[in-house]
Parts: sequence; structure tokens; C-alpha cells
Amino acid sequence: MNITSQIKQPIFNEMELFEKKFHESMSSKVALLNRITYYIVNRKGKQMRPMFVFLTSKMVSGGIVNERTYRGASVIELIHTATLVHDDVVDDSNRRRGFFSINALWKNKIAVLVGDYLLSKGLLLSIDNGDFDLLRIISVAVREMSEGELLQIEKARRLDITEAVYYEIIRQKTATLIAACCALGAKSVIEDEIQVENMRKFGELIGMAFQIKDDLFDYTDEAIGKPTGIDIKEQKMTLPLIHVLNHCTSKEKSWLINSIKNHNKDKKRVKEVIAFVKNNNGLIYAENKMVEFQQEALQLLDHYPNSEFKEALILMVNYVIERKK
Repeated sequence: MNITSQIKQPIFNEMELFEKKFHESMSSKVALLNRITYYIVNRKGKQMRPMFVFLTSKMVSGGIVNERTYRGASVIELIHTATLVHDDVVDDSNRRRGFFSINALWKNKIAVLVGDYLLSKGLLLSIDNGDFDLLRIISVAVREMSEGELLQIEKARRLDITEAVYYEIIRQKTATLIAACCALGAKSVIEDEIQVENMRKFGELIGMAFQIKDDLFDYTDEAIGKPTGIDIKEQKMTLPLIHVLNHCTSKEKSWLINSIKNHNKDKKRVKEVIAFVKNNNGLIYAENKMVEFQQEALQLLDHYPNSEFKEALILMVNYVIERKK
């Protein structure tokens, strides 16, 4: 049994029912929309986010999920899918998870409208059922994700990013949605705000570790569906590079910045930058930081009683930093 199946084991029935409910939540009277959403549903990823929702809700409640939990998981997945569709337009990307992206098949205008549709379906699913507490959690996440993307674009122009700013970018861009999944899972079944905040923080820490792992892939040759050096080509400042920039000589720093600003399309130069970052402990530093976030997340689970749901969450946290893609 692979690791994803192991994690899903305690919530297998919930995930089966969720798939059905999620598909229903996308339905429309417009045939074109149904064709596109059918395409999306059949090319789903690992579904980590709904898994976080169900596992946290069952862990904090001793095994309970309810209709609010299902709606929360659907809303998160609708909004996450909307952001991916919009991201592919913004990045002018033709592939997503090995398949053609929506914009590649149906062009940008339709892709943007589909993203908007999914976003509105998510918001209405909460509003129509009076889940205003869950909607607040999700809306904060959407706002932060947008801010994080814009902060990254602003900083990429000037290449003046510090480690603190990098953490803020990845907290908003990636960690905030996983934090919302965990907070929402807890909030759907219990009223205890301290526990809800505890789960939110847990999700945020995993999200931080998850993004650092993603950034490390840029420096490895493992087949992950993302070419090596793509972040450098896109002038994205990630932790291995930031660390090295802060700890090299001014001459080396000038060479690095010049390489990223003016030679980021030169394959040979990009390879030299990758080698320089590796040789100056950029990867080791980032890996250590990733493990710090992971360990901090695991500590937050300590005071919950042992259960199959807690075990699955621990597996998930470890999988985040051990995954190969």
C-alpha cells in the first residue's frame, strides 16, 4: 500500500462520499461548464486538502464528521481548483499534473471565467447553508493567497527579498490554505476556539515545510514534472538562494544577482547558479529549516490522544518532507 492510500485509510468512506458531493457542487446548467468541470474532476491530484479537513475533524472530535465537514472540504477544493485554473492563465502554463491545462484547451477567457465560477460556487455553498464561520476561515485564506502572490511579484522585480519576507510570502501563498483546511476541519465539529487555532497553526507549519520542499526540488534532477532551475528562470527567490546571497562575498552576490536578472534564460549560467547554491550550503540550510517547521507541527499533535486519525496526520506531515514530487 502506498503512503497516500495509508493516509486515506481511516477516512476512506468519507473521501468516497466527498468525491460524489464535490462533483455535485460543481454542476451547472451550462453544457460547456459541465464539460470543463468533468475534465477537472477526472484529473484530480492527491486531494491532500480534503484529507486534512477530514483527518483533523475526526482527530479533534474522536471520529465525528458531519455535513458541515463535507461542505467545508468541498469549498476548500472548489477554491483551490479555482486558484490553480487562474494560476495557469497568469503563468501562461499549458500543462497541469501532466495533462493540458484549462487555458490550453479552452483559451484564457474561458479559463478565467471557469475560475470565477468555481470561486462563486464555493462561496455560495457556504452562504446557502449558513456556514458563515467556515466562510470566514476560507475568505481570509483567499485574501492572503492573493497578497502573497503580489508580494512575490513585487519582490521579484527588485530581488531584495530577505528570509523574513520569504517566510511571509510562502505563509500567505501556500501555508494559509492548508491552515484553513485544518482550522475548518476542527471548526466544523467543535466550538473550542483554542483547538481550532491549534489546528490552524498545525496546518500553517505543514504548509511552510511543504513549500520549502517544493523550492528544494528546483535544485534536484528528480523527475517531478517541474524542470530543474525553473524558479531561477522565473526570478523567484527561494530559501536556498536567499541564504547563500546573505552569506557570500559582495563580488559573489553581484554575480548571483546579475545571473538571475540578466542571464536567467542561459542554461549554462543557471546550472552554475544551482551548483554555487549547492556548494555554499543553501540546500542544507533550507532542509534544516523545513525539518524545524515539520517538528513544530508534530509537537502540536502531542496532546491529542492516540488514534488512527492522529497516526494518519503524522504520516501526512512526514510525507510532506519526504515526498519525491
